[in-house]
Amino acid sequence: MKNFFALIKREFGLFFADSTLRSVFLLAPIIYALLFGFVYQKGKVEHLPILVVDLDNTPLSNQLIDMLGENEKLQVVRVKNSNNGTTETMRQMKAVVTVVIPERFEASVLQKRYPEVNTYINTTNLLTANMASQGVQTTLGTFSAGINMQGLKKKGMGAEQAATQYEPFKVNYIRLYNETGNYFTYMWPGVLAVVLQQVLLLGLAVSFAREYENKTLETEFLGRAGSAFSAILIKVIPFWIMSIFILGIYYAFHHIFRAPIPSPLMNYAFTTGLFIMATTFLGVFISALLPSALKATQVLMLLATPAFIIGGYSWPLEAMPVGVQWLSAILPLTPFLNAHKMMLFQHGSLGDVLPSIQHLCVLILVYGVLALITVRLKIYQMKKNVAKVEDKATES
Repeated sequence: MKNFFALIKREFGLFFADSTLRSVFLLAPIIYALLFGFVYQKGKVEHLPILVVDLDNTPLSNQLIDMLGENEKLQVVRVKNSNNGTTETMRQMKAVVTVVIPERFEASVLQKRYPEVNTYINTTNLLTANMASQGVQTTLGTFSAGINMQGLKKKGMGAEQAATQYEPFKVNYIRLYNETGNYFTYMWPGVLAVVLQQVLLLGLAVSFAREYENKTLETEFLGRAGSAFSAILIKVIPFWIMSIFILGIYYAFHHIFRAPIPSPLMNYAFTTGLFIMATTFLGVFISALLPSALKATQVLMLLATPAFIIGGYSWPLEAMPVGVQWLSAILPLTPFLNAHKMMLFQHGSLGDVLPSIQHLCVLILVYGVLALITVRLKIYQMKKNVAKVEDKATES
């Protein structure tokens, strides 16, 4: 036991003596948390530039333009009276949407000829395109309803009766969990989990790489660890302890950026603990399996980098090919983010995220066993090499 704690102390000493490891594990989470926090802090996009081509230039078309400008999502950056060069103007003004009001718009509305208002959406950025499209649709829908109701009122119908005549039934859209549709609330916690997984995997890769480069893995580490199980614990326990520091930083940043915090906190701590265990066992398995530091780092980064995309957080797993779904299932980030979303947004209990907990436990077991087998083979190979050296020494 004394040797066990001495080796853990050695790991901490090597960690803080390695500037690369310190930067990766301690500075990267802070930098990324601040960077993405400031990027997404506003949470929603406002005043998206739109272009209006008014071929009618009547009081009614001007009223529509005013309503578009009053929508908080939109900003009318230019009004044209000709459709010539609209595409070029749209590109120069970086407009997300162009609304074209046709000729004789007011006359056609008054004569109930149902004129068509065309909207051209710049879908280069789907996020801003969807937001601008929603803003335009809302404004045009409100404007259209207002015209219909005004027509009914002119026929002597009361305001309430006109409303029910235009709308046979009323539809209420009620947002749940992320009521304001805040993009920061949705994106930031998921990005922090990705960063945590990456620094854990990269940190373990660097830790093993240092042992390989200094040729101390067998002589100073495995030889003194005694068993494969002890060797794995000695490598991962320092990362578990330092992960608490990272989580503490994340918790403080949640208060600074006023991000929602999972409640109760112990449930989140439990699932996060499982996630960290599964990730570190994966890191030990790959790092011990590949003797080349470069290869181990490349493989771990190849696994970690697309994890957020294929993990089902921003794009549903059901819409992905079966092969990609299988790949996402072997990454600890996938079940953790599923549990995280349920607990953070829907205030779910541990019972609600039981499938994700079971998934994480399976990954812990699988990667733990694989890491154990790999390290045990390393120890066996080390003892075999030592025996050969001793035999040669005896013969000579």
